[in-house]
Amino acid sequence: MSKQNTWLVTGCSTGFGRYIAAHLLEHGERVVVTARKTEQVQDLAKLGQALVLPLDVTDAEQAKAVVAEAERAFGSVDVLVNNAGIGYFAAVEETDPQAARRLFEVNFFGTTNMVHAVLPGMRQRRRGMIVNLTSIGGLAGFPAVGYYCASKFAVEGLSETLRAEVGPLGIGVMTVEPSAFRTEWAGSADEVPEPIEDYDATAGEARRAYHASVGKQVGDPARAAAAIHTAVTAAQPPQRLLLGNRAFDVAMSKLSAMQIEFRAWEATARGADFPETQD
Repeated sequence: MSKQNTWLVTGCSTGFGRYIAAHLLEHGERVVVTARKTEQVQDLAKLGQALVLPLDVTDAEQAKAVVAEAERAFGSVDVLVNNAGIGYFAAVEETDPQAARRLFEVNFFGTTNMVHAVLPGMRQRRRGMIVNLTSIGGLAGFPAVGYYCASKFAVEGLSETLRAEVGPLGIGVMTVEPSAFRTEWAGSADEVPEPIEDYDATAGEARRAYHASVGKQVGDPARAAAAIHTAVTAAQPPQRLLLGNRAFDVAMSKLSAMQIEFRAWEATARGADFPETQD
């Protein structure tokens, strides 16, 4: 990629988005800093070449307007960082249907709104990078965050297909899978108001652990922001970027377990096809 790029980062008021925007500005990149409440990100504008715009990612028309304004101001959007997202703590059975739909509206459809908004310009220029922040919960499921994980799995699946479709057009797609980082995510997530006792040892215990971890997570969001910048600007960017020791260990453990189980059931899997015809 060129020496200076224009990055559009969603959800910059807190957490990863704020750290990513700050890191990029401090390192000389142009950044379109977006948030639902722009008064919360005005300080970032002082760090460098920033364009601050209001954005609710669930509003597809506003997403298009923000991209159009960014292209008018800077000529292009070279890198989209889909960071905006929300959490929700509940066992699958405990999850309120409206809460589940809200998770997908923000985490999945909010991401796709931004993807649809930047692709016309990226296709025209035959270059660009789309970075979708998912989670280690986008590769592995965990108690108490079933619908959150489902929304992130969905982004992973869409990203794989998108990568195959836009790669030949000069556009890259990277997913970023962090484990627990010291951001506001766990403390700000809504949760089930009336838990089911049968799930206390699984989802209940997980909820309590999430709350207890706030402010003590081992992941450093400043280091994560630097890692994302490094990966995107590398000569050969990764398709997936794990962030944190826990993310790496969980991903490798799941890969190993899947291989073992697939091999154990290989004969059954292969036996499901029509038999090959004999000449």
